[in-house]
Amino acid sequence: MSPLFEDVRRRFRDGMAAEVPYRFTDPRTAQITEFTPAAVLVAFTERTEPGMLLLHRPSSMRAHPGQVAFPGGRIDPGETPIEAALREAQEELGIDPQAVRVVGTGDLYRTGSGYEITPVLGVVPPDLEIVPNPAEVARWFEAPVDFVLDRANHVTKTLEWEGALREYVEILWQGHRIWGVTGAIISTLSHRLNWHD
Repeated sequence: MSPLFEDVRRRFRDGMAAEVPYRFTDPRTAQITEFTPAAVLVAFTERTEPGMLLLHRPSSMRAHPGQVAFPGGRIDPGETPIEAALREAQEELGIDPQAVRVVGTGDLYRTGSGYEITPVLGVVPPDLEIVPNPAEVARWFEAPVDFVLDRANHVTKTLEWEGALREYVEILWQGHRIWGVTGAIISTLSHRLNWHD
């Protein structure tokens, strides 16, 4: 049995039963009545010091060019969020779905662009071969879970967007700027998992 899997599963179960003190939201969602379902894979690497797999979108992409993201995308008709997240991770990073031990699904995050994203938590082997799809991934990296889930490394910032002020969380690690949807999902997970407690 995987010690990391058991630890994440216990923390996730306990955390999902509690209230999250604050969640970053996109105020534009108040104007949207119908959302497109999507899912992302939050993959923890099975190491003594676990990592979290993230990627940079190509600068040529129409949506969120160059931004740091989790592997993921739209949920196809008939798919569950877990199936969609595993399919997208395979398409984008070459991750074999059989190599992912799924922990569960986290809090939905609604975006101002009309997506309702389900984070799917999973644990993957440390020696997993990553084969990025250049059409969807500019590069990938593995950030330490100890760092990204440490709320001391989450900086709350404000920007003006479409005439309104909007708060977001920013996490900087070795030149990688994690913010927006990905930052918001990580922020919520940091409360759900209580990694440093």
